[in-house]
Amino acid sequence: MRKNLTACLAAVLIAMNPVGAGAASRIKDLASFEGVRQNQLIGYGLVVGLNGSGDTLNNIPFTKQSLTAMLERLGVNIRGQTLRTGNVAAVMVTANLPPFGTQGTRVDVTVSALGDSKSLQGGTLLVTPLLGADGNVYAVAQGSVAIGGFSAEGEAAKVTKGVPTVGRISNGALIEREIDFALNRLGQVRMALRNPDFTTAKRIAAAVNDFIGQQTAEPLDPSTVQLSIPPKYHGNVVELITEIEQLQVEPDLPAKIVIDERSGVIVMGRDVRVSMVAVAQGNLTVAITETPQVSQPAPFSRGRTQVVPRTQVGVTEDGKKLAMIRDGVSLQHVVDGLNALGIGPRDMISILQAIKASGAIQADIEVM
Repeated sequence: MRKNLTACLAAVLIAMNPVGAGAASRIKDLASFEGVRQNQLIGYGLVVGLNGSGDTLNNIPFTKQSLTAMLERLGVNIRGQTLRTGNVAAVMVTANLPPFGTQGTRVDVTVSALGDSKSLQGGTLLVTPLLGADGNVYAVAQGSVAIGGFSAEGEAAKVTKGVPTVGRISNGALIEREIDFALNRLGQVRMALRNPDFTTAKRIAAAVNDFIGQQTAEPLDPSTVQLSIPPKYHGNVVELITEIEQLQVEPDLPAKIVIDERSGVIVMGRDVRVSMVAVAQGNLTVAITETPQVSQPAPFSRGRTQVVPRTQVGVTEDGKKLAMIRDGVSLQHVVDGLNALGIGPRDMISILQAIKASGAIQADIEVM
């Protein structure tokens, strides 16, 4: 009897506390934690082994200088000599140093041609130091370049697929220097919201406080929530972050309409509201048709043949009826009302901007 009563009570509690509408997201997806970030690395190097598709040394002086300097470091003195090789290309090497990357681990690198090289296919990147923003070397890259495109040409035709001057080396860089960051020694941790919002920041702080059972999180501004480490998590901040980032929070979004006039894309948020307004849309079309005619003189007359212009001008206006959009309707009703006019995205952009100018739309319009 007690087990049946417990089961019935659990069912009632589940019915009284329905599952959210599916709009809730994990804190892990809404914010990033202080110190858990990547760092950009960059380096300059040479790719060798190209099948005649490298830089033209006479046109690209930095490739020639780099090749000469590299050979001199290896004990080969060619300064002042004429170089005609087409198997070398100067490249820029970029990579992202992962958070808490340890010495000896490998990361992927991207290799991009810097000169007039036609393709990096089959090339090998020589040892290239990768520097951070502070000028220190954090990784060293080397390896065979893999490209996703190709280029082939003959005397009168050329075929290019993808971008053959950009390649990638999987696990091509070896981390040589670590970035010191003692996460477990922090007394406070800040969370940076990816989409700053006052309501979302407050909800994240409330969810964290409810989980821990005390006031440890507070929103500092729309994009930052500060968390004071509770005593039981001192020295074990990783465990606290692991538990917090799985909490479910429903983010709040401002009412916004984003318009891309170049492609005709319109994106409207769910909280867009429109006051009662009537909308009509019409297109004015002017058609001009030229039909020249040839005028022939009568036989044995002194006239001459002439071309007589004949122009026909037609003006049509495609007017559509007014479409009524009710007061405070939802996004679905707004879309249905605009679609009732039977217009395309280009005309809909003008209509949305006109409704905004009339003050009847409660949303911010952002034109990209």
